[in-house]
Amino acid sequence: MTESHPDRHRWLAAARSAAATAADFIAHEAQTHRAITWEAKSVTDFVSHVDRGAEERIRERLLAGIPDLRIVGEELSHDGNPEEGLVAIVDPLDGTTNFLHGFPSYGVSICIALDGVPQAAVMHDVARGGVCTATAGDGAFVDGERVRVSTVADPARALIGTGFPFKDVTRADEYLRMMRRLMPVVSGMRRAGSAALDLADVARGRFDAFWELWLNSWDLAAGVLLVREAGGHVTDLEGRDARLAGGTIVASNGVLHDWFLDILNDRVD
Repeated sequence: MTESHPDRHRWLAAARSAAATAADFIAHEAQTHRAITWEAKSVTDFVSHVDRGAEERIRERLLAGIPDLRIVGEELSHDGNPEEGLVAIVDPLDGTTNFLHGFPSYGVSICIALDGVPQAAVMHDVARGGVCTATAGDGAFVDGERVRVSTVADPARALIGTGFPFKDVTRADEYLRMMRRLMPVVSGMRRAGSAALDLADVARGRFDAFWELWLNSWDLAAGVLLVREAGGHVTDLEGRDARLAGGTIVASNGVLHDWFLDILNDRVD
């Protein structure tokens, strides 16, 4: 069980306020997304004034409510150890490419952690609706209603989420081998383009499992707490507890976790 802190509800309130402010800004900008200027961070990775504007709004709201907070965010403040001290791990617009194309899978992700232990999380699904929240030890919720992971125990009935590499394709063959092993034995796989939302969908029971071979801290931090508090498991590819620093991520409803690790690691006959 995740160790909880007595201030976690106050931290959640600040995170919810910050996420709502950013989500309103993003939703407004989405009305004219075709006119937004793309800036390239790499050949296939983009950013816009919307990402930066959302993070600025989040920073302002969070620091107003929690002045001693350190912020690690994808766009403006991505340096620093996310597992040290009181820190907000922020993705102001997870699914930027989706947003820029008008594809409805993007949102705002905020996790407040203390010394590497997630305490409060918000995943604001801007395009589809729904605010996912969790605090350590208190469960996971969507719009105030408690949610649980799925109860699917048969891999043949499982819907699996993943994310394909697009910035660094050096592990693409490894992905393809994993997908080939999964394709004949599950009901389907999906790649929606927002890992933070994918993890929230595991918590909501929409996905039965999810994996990705590399995620940054801001991609996974909120989702780790959401899945755990909804009753699921989140580890790395070796089965160790997922860390907020980033890396490989394997999330599931718990029932499927050992099977999922085995097939990803090619340990199934």
